[in-house]
Amino acid sequence: MADDVIDGLENMKLTAEEEEVIKISDEGRLPAIESCNLSLIGKFLNCKAFNKRAALNTIRAAWGMQSGIQTLEVGSNLFQFKFQSEFDLNRILKGGPWSFDNQLLMLTKWRKGMIASNVKLDRASLWIQIWGAPFDMVSPQVATEVGSRLGVVEDVERRRRQDAPSYFMRVRVALPISKPLRRGGFIADSDGGRTWVHFKYERLPMFCHFCGILGHDLNHCVRHFAAGKSDGEIDYQYGDWLRASSGRQRSPPCDRIGFGLCDRVALVGLSVFLHP
Repeated sequence: MADDVIDGLENMKLTAEEEEVIKISDEGRLPAIESCNLSLIGKFLNCKAFNKRAALNTIRAAWGMQSGIQTLEVGSNLFQFKFQSEFDLNRILKGGPWSFDNQLLMLTKWRKGMIASNVKLDRASLWIQIWGAPFDMVSPQVATEVGSRLGVVEDVERRRRQDAPSYFMRVRVALPISKPLRRGGFIADSDGGRTWVHFKYERLPMFCHFCGILGHDLNHCVRHFAAGKSDGEIDYQYGDWLRASSGRQRSPPCDRIGFGLCDRVALVGLSVFLHP
């Protein structure tokens, strides 16, 4: 949209009046500037129609802010949330992800010069659990290094007590929504020994079990539709086993439902060990 406007201006012959730059003073604009400074811009990562009023009411209720917030629709599926305090703004921004009907609400801070056509919301902030790392590699530094390969690291969990359980590491990452979710990866120490670690995503919204992309399901996946037209069996590389059952857990999950590939491999190894 913005590029089309620029291209149009390049081919447009402006009159002398049109070439005039209208300078706007800050006088009388201070309340508007202040309200924008305390605002977030957001849109729902959706693949189907949704009830905007119900979505916004649900989001405000989840935020615990039925009042004290102003919501404006500033574009197609684009909203500005104006807060009364920086505390509430940061609490909401860091407390996500937020979703309605399993459709993610992506948020970013307002920046000067923003208009509907230049708002860039192409990352989803999620807490990721990193499972299976060697005991001597369980640390916030390792979690940060792993998270930096997935996207932009926003936060990392640090244990309050040294004797606290450490079944997995947690890191919050702004993930590019154009790429499939990473199911895991190899990490290596200075000796070159590789270990596969697998990822689980907390409060994971809608994603495709065929292509692994956030924001749509199997019914709205073009690649899945094309694969279904072939005679062969469809191979699903993703599933709900990528979802974390909760945040920091007291003990490892013991149910077999939802186990990923790495969990199944571990179970097979344990079976062989117990029953050679």
